[in-house]
Amino acid sequence: MTLQHQFPHAMLREIFEQPQALARTAALYLDNGQLSPAFAALLDSWKSPTGEVLIAASGSSRHSGLAGEILLEDLAGLAVDVEYASEYSCRGGIDKRNPAVIVLSQSGETSDTLAALRELSQRGERTLAITNSAASTMAREAAISMPLGAGVELAIPATKSFTCQLLALYLVALYEANRLNRIDAPTLQASLARLAALPAAIESQLDSWRTTMAALAHLYRSANTFLFLGRGIHYAIAREGALKLKEASYVHAEGYPTGELKHGPNALVSERTPLVVLATFDPENPWSVIRYERTLQLLSDMKAQGARVIALANTGDTHVPALVSNCVHIDPTSEYLLPIAEVVPLQLFAYYMALEHGVEVDKPRNLSKAVVEI
Repeated sequence: MTLQHQFPHAMLREIFEQPQALARTAALYLDNGQLSPAFAALLDSWKSPTGEVLIAASGSSRHSGLAGEILLEDLAGLAVDVEYASEYSCRGGIDKRNPAVIVLSQSGETSDTLAALRELSQRGERTLAITNSAASTMAREAAISMPLGAGVELAIPATKSFTCQLLALYLVALYEANRLNRIDAPTLQASLARLAALPAAIESQLDSWRTTMAALAHLYRSANTFLFLGRGIHYAIAREGALKLKEASYVHAEGYPTGELKHGPNALVSERTPLVVLATFDPENPWSVIRYERTLQLLSDMKAQGARVIALANTGDTHVPALVSNCVHIDPTSEYLLPIAEVVPLQLFAYYMALEHGVEVDKPRNLSKAVVEI
């Protein structure tokens, strides 16, 4: 089978390139499996004296920023605010927090994120740019550049650049946690070991996810709207799954925190409005277990309500499959690495839904790879 035949579209090829892209990105900031002292020295100049961080981004990059907020707060104890770059760049006023700043952009050329970076730089804030291009404007103008190892991404819907952003933010959180003595050596080593194992784990599941999500896209092709639900760090992935479905297939979707479903959105749930629920969890993380148990209760309620539900759950989980219409399995890993794995089948679902609807998947209408006009 030729590569072209195996991957008829750039989006599908780039989804399958993610294990290698993740491994390359990790290698940029690790030294023999340990945190790189050279990059740690760079980050030392980025830290905020107030312990506050501002993340500015748009689109998929903002969703990775939402995950980064949880990572930096949970692992490093920092106070994080995530802003829409398009809003922050023209809001005005005076920000007295003196935060360390992260800007996220696949291209490094997105105009509203670049405007936010320039505004913050003029104020004297410490800036870190995470982009997929070391030669981009943002990479050049930020105080610190953290390029990704995703490689060129041709399809307009972001896939491998998104997961590499998640990995980069996880590494920043580990660096900061280590600098602030908020993580002990055994926990840090365990975290790095799980990170090292993640690319191979994703690669081993890709073919199964491809088959499953193609079948689910065909099954759910007539749905008008999807509601994606996730708790904690998984809320960011619910948002990204919904965005990917919208931009790739033109099917309407929205992402919500799982616990917010009954605060209004549940009125939409029907035969034509299925749910996609992220129900993975880390059994070694007590709060992850609590979130999982609450998600099980919601799934039970949705089953009694007659909702159609696609759930993502841990491989070997027997509780979730009994409560939902369809279940997609994800091999367990830590709470903070699960988002990198679980977004991949959602990308595949968006891809196959695009095919079901006859969309030119690599070039969806009205969208461009880098938004250069405000």
